[in-house]
Amino acid sequence: MQIVILLVYVVAIGAMMYFLAIKPQKKQQKQQQELMDSIEKGDYVLTTSGFYGVIIDITDDDVIVEFGNNKNCRISMQKKAIAQVEKPASVKED
Repeated sequence: MQIVILLVYVVAIGAMMYFLAIKPQKKQQKQQQELMDSIEKGDYVLTTSGFYGVIIDITDDDVIVEFGNNKNCRISMQKKAIAQVEKPASVKED
């Protein structure tokens, strides 16, 4: 009888670990991957270090981001270093 109770506790703790730790982490990884797949040239981004810039070139794992109005301030970084992406507003012509 004690083995059954112990087994129930182990299963309950395993279920709690899954719903409190593993499932939210997988959801966050999925959102991060969708973000990485959606970036394009010209997007405004916020890096994990807190800098805002514009993507000017994209490769498989890296991006080149231009910071500020200075055309010489371009930094190559991994896509993983991008925290947020804001698509530029499309220009409507009358």
